Amino acid sequence: MAVKLVEQRVPRGDATRQALMKAAEQLFAEKGPSNVTIREIVEKAGQKNESALQYHFKNMEGLILATHRFRDQQIVDARMAFLEGLERKTDDPSLRDVVEVMVRPTFMLCRESSEFRRYIRAFSLMLASGNTSTLASVRRGSGESDDRIAVLLRQVLPQLDSEGFERRLNSAIRFISVSMYSHSHQTNAFQGKVSDLFFSHLMDTLVGLLSADESKETLKLSREVAVFEGRSSE
Repeated sequence: MAVKLVEQRVPRGDATRQALMKAAEQLFAEKGPSNVTIREIVEKAGQKNESALQYHFKNMEGLILATHRFRDQQIVDARMAFLEGLERKTDDPSLRDVVEVMVRPTFMLCRESSEFRRYIRAFSLMLASGNTSTLASVRRGSGESDDRIAVLLRQVLPQLDSEGFERRLNSAIRFISVSMYSHSHQTNAFQGKVSDLFFSHLMDTLVGLLSADESKETLKLSREVAVFEGRSSE
């Protein structure tokens, strides 16, 4: 299934927002997030002064979060199409089927769009190294597809309790981000047979990561942490 990003005319204010976000993506991809200033972003976007960024995003943090949400919405739109295709195909999907719905849309967006590849190079490592609240904030507004995928995952991962499921899913998301970041720096990233091999191996690894049983040691420590944090009286 091909994924296409359709460019549309936008009002001037929205055009300025997009110019700033795209400038940030390009500079972050080239220099790394910690080496880019607001002034550089503003100049790259063709704006006269830093007030343009402050007006639209308040600060650098606001710009970064808006960029994540803009790209995340593209992922959600593509993922819904893949999810609906899977639901039409079968009532009993395998774990690999569900994992593919999680990852294939991002992979295809990278394959089809140089700008999206640049976003992955710029920001995916930042997401992977952030805290859980950062991931949740970025994912705000993508609840329907997330909830439907979570239901499917719970059906194929009965060996995990609710906390184990959350831990494993969070680890999977971080692993996807790191893997996409690494692949995005390869020559001809997301193109050809080498890229197809990367994707297939990523699926294998994620299926193994998600399907493994939790050890007795992990379950014991999970209960102890829950008591320590006041979430359980056991």
